[in-house]
Amino acid sequence: MKPDICLYFQVHQPYRLRRFRVFDVGTGKDYFDERRNREILCKVAEKCYRPANQLLLKLVQRSQGHFRVAFSLSGVVLEQLATAAPDVLYSFQELVASGAVELLGETYEHSLASLTNTEEFVAQVERHSLLIQRLFGQRPRIFRNTELIYSDDLAPLIDRMGFKAVLVEGAQRALDWRSPNHVYEAVSLPGLKLLPRNYSLSDDVGFRFSERSWSGWPLKADTFARWIADSPGQSVHLFLDYETFGEHQWKETGIFEFVEHFVAQAARERLAFVHPSTLALRQAQGPLSFPTPTSWADVERDTSAWLGNRLQRAAHKRLYRLRPQIIASGDAQLVQDWRRLSTSDHFYYMCTKWFADGDVHKYFNPYDSPYDAFITFMNVVQDLEGRVEDGVMNGAHPEAHLVG
Repeated sequence: MKPDICLYFQVHQPYRLRRFRVFDVGTGKDYFDERRNREILCKVAEKCYRPANQLLLKLVQRSQGHFRVAFSLSGVVLEQLATAAPDVLYSFQELVASGAVELLGETYEHSLASLTNTEEFVAQVERHSLLIQRLFGQRPRIFRNTELIYSDDLAPLIDRMGFKAVLVEGAQRALDWRSPNHVYEAVSLPGLKLLPRNYSLSDDVGFRFSERSWSGWPLKADTFARWIADSPGQSVHLFLDYETFGEHQWKETGIFEFVEHFVAQAARERLAFVHPSTLALRQAQGPLSFPTPTSWADVERDTSAWLGNRLQRAAHKRLYRLRPQIIASGDAQLVQDWRRLSTSDHFYYMCTKWFADGDVHKYFNPYDSPYDAFITFMNVVQDLEGRVEDGVMNGAHPEAHLVG
């Protein structure tokens, strides 16, 4: 029996910081570079979101709904789409309305809260679920944490929030001899299903598609469909950044034609596309254990991309040390600024190690060096600390910034 295909895309863009110098501390200067953020979002929308959404909708209609995909859209990218590219937000809504798209839960700010503060983690996930419900009329039932970060400790918490399954990285240290092409369950909470990413096949498209030195280049749609059809197991889980299409892999590489032909070839191979929630109903092959946090971010598949050096740990600790005062203030602007600073990208920009896939992950990095990222971030946090100390309060509800 041939495996099913579970296709999932991450959609996220952060609020990048402006160059905030020590001389800017206490001046009231805005933290976020509105012009640059809008420029980047509009560029990605033009190169990726618009053509990719148009293509997916065509494939859904052509297949009469048999082509199915899942998305995780961070709260901060939805905010930016609502203001800078509302037509793209509408195109996502149109895709969801087709019935062929499942939306997954995550943290609103695409943060590292799951590693640091349980209360904040739950708050961000709930705010994200409410936003998805409001914008798309769909309550997420499957969870996908920031950058697929997952450990055994998170399973009971994710279950209590009502999720039935979690997307995880198919790291070898967790799978051992097992194949990623099955549904598993959490060792710390039997019944909560785990869907491990097939990183080899996923990265063939996400990273290696246009790499001329790769032995598989040029990757043809019929070849890729055959690889999947010949894969052992019940389901192949292909999880990718959505910006793969048109941004990381430019239109000129033939990536859009590849997707269109792949879907057609998958039908010829009698491969079915299924949602994560469909897989969550299946019997687990057995438990999988993740004693330490695992992610999909780099070749080590851990959390060192964000918290692996002293700069990152110092910045993250200082930010979260402010949380009790920020939340207690009831100041909507303070809470919004603090939560946008919790976005994982800010800490990724401070990374000092070398990545095999670094060119892709650092594509939107606005800094010349990790040290520039650290200095800018710490200046902003210092300014935020000053605002808290000065008692800036306006009495507004801290959730007032949600997309309307």
